Amino acid sequence: MRWFSQRVTGSKNRLPSTPYGVRKRACRPSKMAAGGKFGFQLLSRTFGFMEDREIKDLFMKWGLQGYLSVQTYMFEKHFQAYQKDDFVLDFLRDPKVTSTLLMPSKRGGLSAIGSAAASVTAKAVPCSIISMDFFDRLRADGLVHEDGRICGCFDEYVEGFTISDEIRKMLLMEESDHYDLYSDEEKEQFLFLLFRHVVLGGGCCQYEDNVEPYLSTVKTIYKQLLSVQKDPTTKALQVLSNVFRVTALDEKGNTYYPSEDSDHPQNFSYLLVDPLKRHVTVLCHVYGGSPF
Repeated sequence: MRWFSQRVTGSKNRLPSTPYGVRKRACRPSKMAAGGKFGFQLLSRTFGFMEDREIKDLFMKWGLQGYLSVQTYMFEKHFQAYQKDDFVLDFLRDPKVTSTLLMPSKRGGLSAIGSAAASVTAKAVPCSIISMDFFDRLRADGLVHEDGRICGCFDEYVEGFTISDEIRKMLLMEESDHYDLYSDEEKEQFLFLLFRHVVLGGGCCQYEDNVEPYLSTVKTIYKQLLSVQKDPTTKALQVLSNVFRVTALDEKGNTYYPSEDSDHPQNFSYLLVDPLKRHVTVLCHVYGGSPF
């Protein structure tokens, strides 16, 4: 069932396929076409999923609260996807960004990124899925019971995560009977990545016994972060936003944003670009312990 019925911005207020662990060559500045660099201005914008009491309680339970930030900036020039490397480099060098872009700490709390990037990586993330039916196969393939209960398994410890159910086993272990439930291309989809992030959680995570809190939270975040529009010919809804997973490196080639440990699957920064509104939203998380 389609669950986008209108253009979604997720805003209450206005004017804020490379596998994990494989490093991409950082992009250094290239000559821009006529028109100069992109400029950015922080917007005062809130997102419902960051304010909703039920979701905040879930974030706390999953170890995400205090380690997640969302901000929106306006930019001045027309954007096209092929400009992503220059766009991200300009973004992470702009003084109006480096003085305001919040970077979570693995010890908890947020602080401005401060430093301008010497180079960046920007990986395009596909986001073409517009239906939560994408996750129906979790039930069809036996990872989840009809009532939503997640099927358990013997405890194992992999990559710092405790695996005690079939969903996390599918996400992290090639030995899982369900590892190929989603193709490599589907696992690169932004919707799948959001699901993975909330299921794995933070350093102090209480996992769910039922899949529904994961699915409802992912659906809310996805709808509020992305913009969609109707195809003028087919009238079908399609995602308008461009999504990029980014890192920033210093002069010595060391990654410092979103974290020094850029290979950890739960350290991420996504830039979601709305080319019509000329808005870019940053979703950033750093894997850390309990905020208490």
